[in-house]
Amino acid sequence: MHEEYQDCIDACNDCAVECEHCASECLQEDNVKMLARCIALNHDCARICYTASGLMASGSEFARDLCRLCAEICRACGAECRKHKMEHCQLCADACERCAEECEKMATARVA
Repeated sequence: MHEEYQDCIDACNDCAVECEHCASECLQEDNVKMLARCIALNHDCARICYTASGLMASGSEFARDLCRLCAEICRACGAECRKHKMEHCQLCADACERCAEECEKMATARVA
């Protein structure tokens, strides 16, 4: 089953890496307090992306449900990152948006 969802697995893994990177970069910015929500969402997003990727790879019966939630968290993280002009936030937002799209496709795909 995991081959069928490889694009989503890849998007989740890429998103998790970008979120971890964004959070680390945000912590180096001058006004860290202004970025608190961004950092928190980066951590939440990375965690759920790694989990969704693992569930898809193992063919879990819960993968679709988790991907629905993953898409929701990715959308929230991407929207928050878009508010900040730093390149790392913009790259993270791109990854979040791509992941949300892939997770939404996976969650609504017909089961063979």
